[in-house]
Parts: sequence; C-alpha cells; structure tokens
Amino acid sequence: MSTAPAALATNDPVLLGFAEEVGTDGPVAVAGRRTRWTTGGTLAPDTRVIAAPSGIVEHLPDEMTVTVRAGTTVADLHAELAAAGQRTALPDRGGTVGGALAVGENDLRALGRERVRTALLQVRYVSAEGRIVTSGGPTVKNVSGFDLPRLMVGSLGTLGLLGEVILRTNPIPPVSRWYAAAGAHPRAVLETLLAPSAVLTNGETVWVELEGHAPDVDAEAARLASIGSFAEVAGPPELPVHRWSLTPAEVLSLHDTGHVIGASDFVAVAGLGLVFSHEPQPPRSVDPGVAIIAERLKQNFDPTGRLNPGRMAGGTA
Repeated sequence: MSTAPAALATNDPVLLGFAEEVGTDGPVAVAGRRTRWTTGGTLAPDTRVIAAPSGIVEHLPDEMTVTVRAGTTVADLHAELAAAGQRTALPDRGGTVGGALAVGENDLRALGRERVRTALLQVRYVSAEGRIVTSGGPTVKNVSGFDLPRLMVGSLGTLGLLGEVILRTNPIPPVSRWYAAAGAHPRAVLETLLAPSAVLTNGETVWVELEGHAPDVDAEAARLASIGSFAEVAGPPELPVHRWSLTPAEVLSLHDTGHVIGASDFVAVAGLGLVFSHEPQPPRSVDPGVAIIAERLKQNFDPTGRLNPGRMAGGTA
C-alpha cells in the first residue's frame, strides 16, 4: 500500500491552476531560473517543462514567517523581507525559492542563518497524480507525524512539484563584518568562536563573518585575534561556480591537504560540508541501503516516474 500523503482540498485558484498545468500524464518538470538545472542529472528530452507560480502571499514579521510561491526569485523575496529587517536561510545566487529548496542548497552563512531544511515549515506541492498536497504548518508545535517538508528539501522535484512554501525568517543583524587571515585553521575558529555566521577556507586563507550587535561582534573579533592575524576585509572571496557536497569532516581535511581531488582550487565552508570549485563534482557512489530507501520513496510518491525524469536525488550536489 502506498505511503504517499493524501491530497488536501484547497480553493486557491493559483495553486489549482498550477495543478491543472502539471496534469496527470506524461513526464513533467518545473523550471525556475535554471541556475541549478543540471543538478542530479540531465532531464529526459521528452519532458514537458512548466513554471511554478510566483509571488509573496503573506509575510508575518511578528511571527517571523513568510508564505511564498515557489517560482519567486530569492532576490525578490529578500528585497521584500529586508523592508521589515528580516531575511531567510535561502541562498541568493540568482535562482528561485523552489529551486533552492529542491536542490537543498544552504547559504554559505548557514551557521548564522540556520539550514534550509529546518527553515522550511510547510510545503504545498502537486503530486504525480496532479493533486495538491499540503504538509507541515506555520509553527512547529502544530505539526505532527512524518516531516514531509524536510523530505522535499533536496529531492530535486522527483517526489512532488513545489507550488508554495512557508519559511521561517530571521532578523538582519545590525552589524556584519568579514575578517581574513593566512595561516589560521578553520577548526580553531569553530572551536573558539561562539557563533560565527560563516567560516571559509581555500587551504591557505581563512575568512570569517561575524554578525550581531556591535559589542558582541567586537568580543568575537577579539577571540579571533587570539588564534591568528585576522584583519577586517570587504567580504568573502569570489566563489567558483560549481557546488560540491562533502561531509563537514572532509571539508576540514581539505584545509590540511590544500587541495580537493578532481579540482585545482576551491573555497570550502567549514561546518557545513559545502565546497565551491571551478570543476563539477565527480559522480559519487550511493550507499546501497540509501539507494533502496530512495527507490521505495520514489515508487510511493511517483510510481510512473513522471516527475523530473532523468534526475536522481543524492547524486552530485
């Protein structure tokens, strides 16, 4: 018997129209700005490509939540939230809300902003049967049972096509500063600081972003000075275009070796397992047990394989 969730009724004409466009037959995929278009594999050539609805439905600053359509660009969302002094955990590199969630991409400042998977509170998506499914809720205390929103993060649209989400927001800090030092070690930074927003390394230099109220940032900067010759800089280094996914332990080892296999240079984000490189990440083997679970989930959510055919979650990030 299928374990896929049952569809819930809705009278939202935008989501109903999106579900009608998805339909019930034939391969289909959603395209945003195509900034992550080849992640997880190449889309099957006969796939019908559509767009998710866009627009901000509701922002509740006091509740620190925002309801937004999946086709909205992250830049537009953050511009709207900034007027209220807030932001989200989503990375802003030209793509859409749905694209960032489908890929499961954390911002390089996730240590200070939280990870995307925990920031997603509710999803409304269209199933392989063309029905609208709602899971999660605007507050954690109202949610029980299987955490479907977290499952959707990083699924590459192979389990359902995102139409609308509720995200947790967080305040934009009054002070944000970047520091850099050659010869420092990211492990020492993580062990010394209370809450850095980002710790980056290229094997030679370590960059650290500190955010918060000025006295707190000053105190953290003083701690930095105790472990290296850190100086304030304008911002992080330029990031290569390809995004790799490693374990946090592997990222720390990159600093020790000074190189990453298959790439001549890199910028790694300590504490996250995120690496940026000029070369695409080589294909990775998937644990057989994980592969079996993924296949069973796919069979339950999309038995005919019509959602984003040709892509596989858990491959190259």
